[in-house]
Amino acid sequence: MTKTWTGWGAGADQPQQHYLVEPRHLGGGGDLRFVAEYLRASGWKDISRTGGPIVFDSPDRTVRVGFDPTAMPDGWTISGQAVGQQPAWHATFTTAVPVEIVAGFTDTLTKPRSAHAPNVWAPLEENGWETSQVKEHFTAVSPDRNAWLQFHQDAPGQAHWWAGARTEHGRSWDAVFTPTTPMHLIQGFSAALSDPTPLLRPRGSVPGTKWIRTTSVSVRPSELGSWQQARITAARAATWARNSWAANRPRQHTPAAGPYTAAGTTKTRR
Repeated sequence: MTKTWTGWGAGADQPQQHYLVEPRHLGGGGDLRFVAEYLRASGWKDISRTGGPIVFDSPDRTVRVGFDPTAMPDGWTISGQAVGQQPAWHATFTTAVPVEIVAGFTDTLTKPRSAHAPNVWAPLEENGWETSQVKEHFTAVSPDRNAWLQFHQDAPGQAHWWAGARTEHGRSWDAVFTPTTPMHLIQGFSAALSDPTPLLRPRGSVPGTKWIRTTSVSVRPSELGSWQQARITAARAATWARNSWAANRPRQHTPAAGPYTAAGTTKTRR
């Protein structure tokens, strides 16, 4: 029998069985640290209590991200305060929303806004989701037709964003955004939602549904740690670059920023 040399410290770094799961919207919740450690590395303040919910505040204290499996609804709650002409907003993700998809939203919170107008539907269409419009209602459905993102506007001021997924056992998860949620955040979510890249899950954490495809892979703890560390390092580097630029830029009068494009407008769909 041929043995594969695994290097020094092999006893603590034996390959472990994991699975690549697709489609990702049915990959299960995953490791909460995927979201939490990125926020910490991006300069967000961890105000969580031992044994209690996860809670992070943005550096300017205008946004709070929390995870509480005992709340109603259970899972992630993200709230933004009213700032200038941007009204307060709120988003929720139930516990089975994959953390990689939640991170599409929360990672975007840590980054500067793009100068380009956000388009929630563009990533979905680019990744093969089917989009449709009926009056003021917009819907995108995944290729397997088991996940969706919808925007419904029944009347001016009466609109909502809603995403979800299902298996043969029924509804798997829900994500809801108030119509005031900044569009670039929802676009970050839609990009992560429709990303065709499979999710990596350890043995014992693969959802019990026949509607997923799995590929068994062997992963060393050191490899997994390196991948996780690369994500954290990228967040720290981006945070350092932003802070360095802000500290060194010349002080000058800045005109008031224009309002965010309302999440409920249909002008952003192209």
